[in-house]
Amino acid sequence: MSLYIPKHTTVEQDEWQSLKAFTAARIALGRTGVAIPLKEALQFKLAHAHARDAVYAALQEKELMQALQLFHLPIFSLCSKANGRHEYLQRPDLGRQLSEPSIKQLTGKKPNGDIALILADGLSATAINNHALRLLQLLIPLLQQANFLLTPISIVQQGRVAIGDEIGSLLQAKIALVLIGERPGLSSPDSMGAYITFQPTVGLTDESRNCISNIRPEGLNYHAAAMKIFYFINQSLRLKISGVNLKDEMDLLT
Repeated sequence: MSLYIPKHTTVEQDEWQSLKAFTAARIALGRTGVAIPLKEALQFKLAHAHARDAVYAALQEKELMQALQLFHLPIFSLCSKANGRHEYLQRPDLGRQLSEPSIKQLTGKKPNGDIALILADGLSATAINNHALRLLQLLIPLLQQANFLLTPISIVQQGRVAIGDEIGSLLQAKIALVLIGERPGLSSPDSMGAYITFQPTVGLTDESRNCISNIRPEGLNYHAAAMKIFYFINQSLRLKISGVNLKDEMDLLT
């Protein structure tokens, strides 16, 4: 018995097609019969594969450390208590705590900065590999021109957001700025977030931080992100607060 294969498959266009120009979300895919077109089904599987790859990607630490030399700041190579990626994903609590060797690196350091800069892989090391340096090339000059003192840069393997509290506390910084890979979406496997915390201390929770999300060329571009981070740092130090008590009123200043 031979299998009948139609020569032509008609894809019916979706009436929302024009809205695709405004979002990367999967809308207006069209349909073939009662199913989505084969092309869209394959693209969904590819996007899912990219998201999984981002979760298991590794920080390009050697390349990062070399590139960060242009800022003439010391660099710490740190890691959390999570032993490998599988434990990191299964035990979020371990990703929030520094390993003992990492604590020893930071213990006893003389206070030498207002702002602790921290790069952590989070759930997408790809985001840090792709975007951290380009953002810092805009942000660090802004901070230095404003006479803010910067601590050494910390690069953290298997780190969660809250690990910045411990690092900032050990370095006695006034602000912890954590750049971290966000949970990958099916249209954004390399989205980076920035978290700003005033007076970082172990035990703080999410309401104590301000978050700037979706930093990448297709989302919040580097220049806009640098200006937003700079605004929050200024406001946080001026008002001595961060988190839910610190509102984003940047647009009111323009």
